[in-house]
Amino acid sequence: MSGAGGITTARRDTAAGDIPVDTPRLPAREAAESELSKPMYHENDPNFLQRALNRFWDWVAGVFDAAAGAAPGGPAGLLVLVVLVIGLAAALWWRLGTPQRSRSKEALFDSDGPRSAAQHRAAAEAHATALRWSEAVQERMRAVVRSLEERALLDPRPGRTADEAAAEAGRALPEHAVRLRAAARSFDDVTYGGRTADQPAYLSLRALDLELDEAKPLLPGTSRGAAG
Repeated sequence: MSGAGGITTARRDTAAGDIPVDTPRLPAREAAESELSKPMYHENDPNFLQRALNRFWDWVAGVFDAAAGAAPGGPAGLLVLVVLVIGLAAALWWRLGTPQRSRSKEALFDSDGPRSAAQHRAAAEAHATALRWSEAVQERMRAVVRSLEERALLDPRPGRTADEAAAEAGRALPEHAVRLRAAARSFDDVTYGGRTADQPAYLSLRALDLELDEAKPLLPGTSRGAAG
């Protein structure tokens, strides 16, 4: 009986067309990819910019997660580190000042016409009397350089910076080279670095100006020991 029943079932399946179809894997995948590549399946896909932004934010999230895992204390520790870095950057910004210098604006003297050393000294003293120490430092440094030009220790040169003047004057007056460089830095700090000068800074520069007015230059070909 069972044999007869089995034969009957096989015939019915064959008649119904239920013969299993064994499709190879590679052609099936290619057919699926071809079907899914049709535009109708991609009408709501994000555009290129959206995809790029998504990848960027995924990368940022990955970096943050990795940093949080490596930082002591996890996310809270990472937040503390970020705050410390921001505080350090702010401190450096305050210390160094706003970067606003350009070569064309570093000239020591203004372009409103030359003035004598005496005129610059008078302007510096007027600013000092009014407690405008930054302006007093600027004018006193200009008086120093103009005085050296008037004594022929520096060649008058338009566009010269305070640093250049200090370096050139330091070769002729080596005993004052260090203080000349310090004076140039003070001038640059208040003129380009956004710093504010104080009374000691001005008095130090004023004393240097008075000493330089009496200093004897080192003649070319003369060593420092021989000059002393």
